[in-house]
Amino acid sequence: MRALVTGGAGFLGSHLCDALLAEGCAVIAVDNLLTGARENLEHLGNERRFEFREHDVCEPFDVGSVDLVFHLASPASPVDYLQYGLETLRAGSAGTTNALAVAQKHGARFVLASTSECYGDPKEHPQSETYWGNVNPVGPRSVYDESKRFAEATTMAYRRYRQVDTRIVRLFNTYGPRMQLNDGRVVPNFLQQALRGEDLTVYGSGAQTRSFCYVTDLVDGLLRMARSAEAAKLNGSPVNLGNPEEFTVLDCAYLVLHLTGSRSGIRHMALPEDDPQQRRPDIAIARAVLGWEPKVDLSAGLRLSLEYFRRALEPREMSEPMRAAS
Repeated sequence: MRALVTGGAGFLGSHLCDALLAEGCAVIAVDNLLTGARENLEHLGNERRFEFREHDVCEPFDVGSVDLVFHLASPASPVDYLQYGLETLRAGSAGTTNALAVAQKHGARFVLASTSECYGDPKEHPQSETYWGNVNPVGPRSVYDESKRFAEATTMAYRRYRQVDTRIVRLFNTYGPRMQLNDGRVVPNFLQQALRGEDLTVYGSGAQTRSFCYVTDLVDGLLRMARSAEAAKLNGSPVNLGNPEEFTVLDCAYLVLHLTGSRSGIRHMALPEDDPQQRRPDIAIARAVLGWEPKVDLSAGLRLSLEYFRRALEPREMSEPMRAAS
């Protein structure tokens, strides 16, 4: 098997490359390094079954014959997609079209990494795949939300009109080693601030909820979705992948303080515009069709992530201010 991973130098993409190689696949990663990093793939430098190509998937490309295409290319953290709004929209539109064209040309199965952001600030809780969402199409977060919604529509169109074997997963908050130091999301912000002895920044009251999924669990779900014969019966419909255990942001902050032994306090700041108040996946379909559910709880996942952040925090970085998070 030969697999293509767009966004393969990113946090999630690099872990997916590792898992595919461990299963015996040959892997080619394509990334323009806008938010990805070569360092995430350095450990694969001597792996003969792995190839990296620096390329923007928004421009047409081909990598030769492949059996699987995983399309992960896109800025994913609020800090990045708010900075690179136009690039994010293009990744979801032109980038998705180009990745689908590769799958169509080579008869490959295509897996789109979509997002729980398709549900926006949801009025249904927990969120099931049949919920159409509550998204502000002109708000600041729309560059990411609508790019992924468009990517889903494009993926379904290639399935209906061009008979491409497509699958869609909606990913909920994922964390773990190789996240960007200034990623801006809850877990990396809290871990860094605690390790630096800074007050942890909580936006709003902290009563808003998130469901945190450790990266190895999420990658396992992606692989199951790609290879499952039962998933074919879904006719391309999206499947939620995330941890259904729900925490308030404040709960997460106190857990980080406990695990790090930090004496940092909590500092509240204004809630970003359109920030979701509740986020929890209904994973009934993933359980029934893929036999999948997360195994790593938040406490264990934070412990597994802690050493990475300790090593990554160089003296220069220790003095840099944190970027605004969501």
